[in-house]
Amino acid sequence: MDADRPTPPLAVVAAEAGVSVPTVSKVLNSRADVAPATRQRVTEVLARHGYAVRPSGSRRTGFVDLRMVDLDSTWAEAVVRGAARAAARLGSDLVVTVDPDTGSCGAWVRHALARGTDGLVSVVGVPDDAARADLGRAAVPLVVVDPRTRPDPDLLAVGATNFRGGLDATAHLVGLGHRRIAIITGPQEQDNAVARLAGYRTALIQAGIGADDDLVRDGDYSVDGGFRAASVLLRLDDPPTAVFATSDDTAIGVLRAAREHGVRVPDDLAVVGFDDLPVAAWLDPALTTVRQPLAGMGDAAVTLVHRAREGAPGPAHLELATRLVVRDSTSPPR
Repeated sequence: MDADRPTPPLAVVAAEAGVSVPTVSKVLNSRADVAPATRQRVTEVLARHGYAVRPSGSRRTGFVDLRMVDLDSTWAEAVVRGAARAAARLGSDLVVTVDPDTGSCGAWVRHALARGTDGLVSVVGVPDDAARADLGRAAVPLVVVDPRTRPDPDLLAVGATNFRGGLDATAHLVGLGHRRIAIITGPQEQDNAVARLAGYRTALIQAGIGADDDLVRDGDYSVDGGFRAASVLLRLDDPPTAVFATSDDTAIGVLRAAREHGVRVPDDLAVVGFDDLPVAAWLDPALTTVRQPLAGMGDAAVTLVHRAREGAPGPAHLELATRLVVRDSTSPPR
């Protein structure tokens, strides 16, 4: 098989062999609980597609690799904490790599495979086709947490209900009586940011509130980005009475901008964030926000790696529920 040609997903192999994906995984991992005739048939199909069956003498390494772009945020810390919790529960050691390169994860994948690993968890970054082909041939599972782009059907991924969270945040403000509701988005090349914006727009449509492009401001999930965007919004001739900041860090920037402009929160401006970081409850005023199950996402990703390695059935894409947490930063318009 051409080494540059992408390795097909296990679902294609399973369909051609007339078996389930878990059965293909068992054969790849040389599990004993497969009938000899089935094993032979699946092995032949795997070989045609460039997969190498793991030797029967191989054993678990006890390592699960996790890759982060940074560890500087409370968001990242919560995901790692959940992943470490799951690894400990499953008897594995979590190997954390911090790599600021948001592009290819190829070097990380190759290093983990050379050392030996039971599976990989990549937070946000999606390994390129060549790296994923290497993982497929080695029968090492990969799970991506909160992928930047919409995941391929065969990619195991864990995320949150971002659309629902955006809808709930905006509907809360509508329910309080606000009609001039602004949003400060996340990076629009990221699927989670697109989904939160779509939830915002849907809530306005459902409430019969017309779109106003002046109230949609680009952001990057940062405090600085929230401050800059809010400063522009508060200088409008007809400023908003409410802002949906699509991350808690963005909301912190909004609170600072409001203070500098002499705008009282929530009396003059209601603010909703997204994440429910630990600091949210300690802000003044305490922040109304959408709770994202960050630790749960890390836990679920490592658990999914373990299940995939064992050939156990499970969802390819797992979305954990968000929940609106109402605190002191929102009230009806005065």
